[in-house]
Amino acid sequence: MTSLPPGPVATPPVPTSAAPPPRPRLQRILAYRWLLALAAGVLVLDQATKAWICARLPYPTYGPPRHIAVIDDFFNLVNVGNTGAAWSLFSGRSTFLALLAVATLIAIFAWRRQLGLHLWSVQVSFGLLCGGIAGNLVDRLVHGHVIDFLDFHFGSYIYPTFNVADSGICVGVAIYLLHSLRQPEEPPPGPEGRPDP
Repeated sequence: MTSLPPGPVATPPVPTSAAPPPRPRLQRILAYRWLLALAAGVLVLDQATKAWICARLPYPTYGPPRHIAVIDDFFNLVNVGNTGAAWSLFSGRSTFLALLAVATLIAIFAWRRQLGLHLWSVQVSFGLLCGGIAGNLVDRLVHGHVIDFLDFHFGSYIYPTFNVADSGICVGVAIYLLHSLRQPEEPPPGPEGRPDP
């Protein structure tokens, strides 16, 4: 009786691609270096300018003779407090706005992939935005109000007094809106795409 030749031996399927190993923490952090650098820069510049104003002008100071006239009848340095948001909205709700600022920063971190923070231009916009939010948040926690000191007059119209943090927020939002209008929507990067901590 003859024995049949052995049939082919079944082998387990080999996966075509394996998930990449997790990258080091430092590399994941450096993926957002533009955001972190701009946020830190805005925060430091904001707090430094406010400290300079507080050292030279008592609180509150608005109008002559104590304000610092940089350009007569156009640009003055003052020292006023704002317990509300931009243009004094929600005035007197400083605690609520501080909590809202914290929630906003947490939300930006949680949805960083959906917001497209792997893109350089988006990091620039959110770096300015986060630095501005953090700067005004520090004021609310330390002083109970936001320190505003940039005072512009356009004839009879007086523009609402603001600070460096406000400028970072406005410019950051404007850059993100321009990016959203000009950039086609891209899906968030997958495991093999740009880094996401």
